Amino acid sequence: MRLIIRISAVLVAGLLLGLPVAQAQREKLPPEDLEFVEKTWPEAKKTNTGIRYIILREGQGDSPKPGDKVQVLYVGRLLGGAIFDQADDPAKPFVFRVRREMVIEGWEQTLQLMKRGEKRLVIIPPELAYGTRGQPPKIPRRATLVFEIELLNFGKE
Repeated sequence: MRLIIRISAVLVAGLLLGLPVAQAQREKLPPEDLEFVEKTWPEAKKTNTGIRYIILREGQGDSPKPGDKVQVLYVGRLLGGAIFDQADDPAKPFVFRVRREMVIEGWEQTLQLMKRGEKRLVIIPPELAYGTRGQPPKIPRRATLVFEIELLNFGKE
């Protein structure tokens, strides 16, 4: 009992002092998707929210901030490789503002980590994409999505 009280006291003190407290992160990819992803992209890094990524081309400079207008090229695929959406013409990039709920949460998080000119392969778990509903008929329920995203440019206007 004393050990539990002592551990609780340490955790509370750490929270009050703003110290980082270790938390176990649960895996967000469904087990069958996780196995496929780990075999297919073993070098992928993982963010603390469960997004996996590979930097295909380094970018430079700052990263977009909430409210910035970004210009991106992308190809979106289901885990099996089928393309469900794309904007791959540099003359007609996909343009939107970061953190204005115009794209899935996985994109919001990813773009704020990218730099101008960077290209990434990004694997987004269902809960940071279209979740349990999907986006029929192109995206099924609970779909893990794979994107190649290239951040062309961004700014306030």
